[in-house]
Amino acid sequence: MKALLSHEPGGPDTLKLTEMDDPKPGPGELLVRVKAAAVNYPDVLIIEDKYQFRPPRPFAPGGEVAGTVEALGEGVEGWNVGDRLIAVPGWGGMAEKIVVDAKAAIPLPQNRNFTEGAAFMLTYATSIHALYDRGRLEAGQTLLVLGASGGVGLAAVELGKAKGARVIAAVSSGEKARAARNAGADETIVYERGPLDKDAQKKLSAQFKEAVGENGADVIFDPVGGDYAEPALRAIAWEGRYLVVGFPAGIPKLPLNLTLLKSCDVCGVFWGAFAARDPKAHAAHVKTLFGLWDEGKINPKVTGTYPLGQGGDAIAALASRKAIGKLVVTID
Repeated sequence: MKALLSHEPGGPDTLKLTEMDDPKPGPGELLVRVKAAAVNYPDVLIIEDKYQFRPPRPFAPGGEVAGTVEALGEGVEGWNVGDRLIAVPGWGGMAEKIVVDAKAAIPLPQNRNFTEGAAFMLTYATSIHALYDRGRLEAGQTLLVLGASGGVGLAAVELGKAKGARVIAAVSSGEKARAARNAGADETIVYERGPLDKDAQKKLSAQFKEAVGENGADVIFDPVGGDYAEPALRAIAWEGRYLVVGFPAGIPKLPLNLTLLKSCDVCGVFWGAFAARDPKAHAAHVKTLFGLWDEGKINPKVTGTYPLGQGGDAIAALASRKAIGKLVVTID
């Protein structure tokens, strides 16, 4: 089989399309013929050894896949050869075949194609856990979403609207603002690209405060970090919840006196650990997400597809922070 491998730490240009032996499923595992692998920000980090997990090399990036079952390991029940599925293995997806844990795989409905299936789980599962569990978002509350045109940001916009919240989407361009509005955002903010000095941060905080209103944002969804974090926190409501989702703009340092003044919570969001620690709650979220998908309230926004040999280009496009929605590597 062919796989796009990282042999040494580095950027997307270091990935090499390599011929290698097919993997074999062990007990409780499925061998999957990969049809599509979504690109997510962890792919940018993991090939540079900057992610919290460092798989032994060589390995393929691609933490989210859709495909068909090609073989079953010993003891696997409930799956058959040819079944369609999606899975979030963490890495290894940019390959023609991958082995996944049968218990963690999720059936892909027949009315969904592999491209949208690959782009579905990680962003929506992260966002629903963030907003519904950690953020305790309720109907009628105000939600501020930073980086609202990325895959996870657009998912947060859709899920916020599905919950009945007023959603303010913050983005870095007019094109991204249109994408957020198309996803259902009530209002949009176009902010400057960082880095931001103190004056620019004060200006941004004023933008946030004006948009969310005098009572502030009940929930702030932040998958961006960097110089945007403190201005957003200054716009939080009394007893609001600030959700720490990711740091493509850098890891911020927040002045903790703001949490005292607003009596607010700063909440970490680690969906992968949540799903492993509480599989029943995760399964309930998955059921909710498929229901919302069937109702048309959420829908993966795939804006670019790449062949396996150009998977590095897809990762580079995501790293540029110019991509809208999800990028997917398709594998024939």
